[in-house]
Amino acid sequence: MKELVTEIAKALVDIPDEVMVREVEGEQVTVLELRVAPSDLGKVIGKQGRTARSIRTLLGAAGMKLNRRFTLEILE
Repeated sequence: MKELVTEIAKALVDIPDEVMVREVEGEQVTVLELRVAPSDLGKVIGKQGRTARSIRTLLGAAGMKLNRRFTLEILE
């Protein structure tokens, strides 16, 4: 899942070297923390959060296959 979010984020941003994804495992949920360059933050979030919502939807669908819940947090 970490690789999925990394590849999607790198495709969206202008500075792909600044993309960092950290995985925090919990009992029920795995949290993926996405960190990008400040100038690319708007590109990852999208207008009215549409891009971020789409990435979260993909995580939810892929998580169903693995019987695991994933959440995405976009950090500044």
